[in-house]
Amino acid sequence: MTTLIISPGKKHPPELLALIGEYEKRLSGRFDIEWKFIPADNKEKESAVILKSIKPGDFVILLDEKGNEQTSVEFSNTMDQVTASGSKRLVFVIGGAYGVHDEIKKKARLTMSLSAMTLPHLLVRLLLVEQIYRASEILRGGQYHH
Repeated sequence: MTTLIISPGKKHPPELLALIGEYEKRLSGRFDIEWKFIPADNKEKESAVILKSIKPGDFVILLDEKGNEQTSVEFSNTMDQVTASGSKRLVFVIGGAYGVHDEIKKKARLTMSLSAMTLPHLLVRLLLVEQIYRASEILRGGQYHH
């Protein structure tokens, strides 16, 4: 399934690119990751770019510190439901430092948090890709989760 991750900020720095790249390689063919980086200028500009990136038929998951937390197994069940839903594309939106507009919240089928702590965007990118990989391994019965 094509998976778009929309993140505020610039492209991955080299030290992060290697780590993210490893999970992307492992996910290849199951969840093909695409990235869209948006300038972290302000909430209005960020939201406008995000809204233009979302297409009809996308399953949108908003990552926001006020969202619901899930265990890795719960997240794998969510990923299973997304793939079974017939959605053409899975889109993760990493919320900006000042949140996102209500229009994006309305488009999201799920709002979730990776932690009760506030995390930097670069770390969220890595954690998200790792959790997508972990979910795919749980679903296929792999040993990675143990």
